[in-house]
Amino acid sequence: VQLQASGGGLVPPGGSLRLSCVASSDVDAIGWFRQAPDKAREGVSCIARTDRATYYADSVKGRFTISRDNAKNTVYLQMSSLKPEDTAVYYCATGGCWPGTILSPLDSWGQGTQVTVSS
Repeated sequence: VQLQASGGGLVPPGGSLRLSCVASSDVDAIGWFRQAPDKAREGVSCIARTDRATYYADSVKGRFTISRDNAKNTVYLQMSSLKPEDTAVYYCATGGCWPGTILSPLDSWGQGTQVTVSS
């Protein structure tokens, strides 16, 4: 499957952004991970296909919301109350998605989109 992410940009602290990712075919669980310079990859959020169960990293709970439109093979990540530490390249990906596990192991991923939170 090919994954095409979009929606990144520069936003001030406290601002919002919505990321989108279109998959080339129907997928099971899908979500987002991020990679900041000199930091380990972090699974941000994922959503199951059938029951749409959602899971979030503790660092983004209450601020980010993931959703999907199966008819469009699209997943969204609404990010609010953004902080400078959210700055990273965000990747759309498929992989494991269940309690305590966000996109591990990774199955496939697309090119990233840069999110920069700065005044």
